[in-house]
Amino acid sequence: MKISVIIPVYNKAEYIGGCLEGLLQQDFDDFEVICVCDGSTDNSAEICDEWAAKDQRIRTIHKENGGVTAARRRGVEEAQGQYLMFV
Repeated sequence: MKISVIIPVYNKAEYIGGCLEGLLQQDFDDFEVICVCDGSTDNSAEICDEWAAKDQRIRTIHKENGGVTAARRRGVEEAQGQYLMFV
């Protein structure tokens, strides 16, 4: 795995689908996307789960709300890529 893209997600149901769609349109395919759902109260986590079910490059991690830094840290712990990127 070359690249891990980490997305901390908190109450962004309106935007997360477009974000994931844009990432998956890349012509480079040696990457993973890790959505770290940080205790959202909207349906952001469900949207991430739906995308993960459709594409094996996407993983969703669910955690209690701890803030963006904690979500990023959890994504880094789970990442398998040689390089890390944050969205």
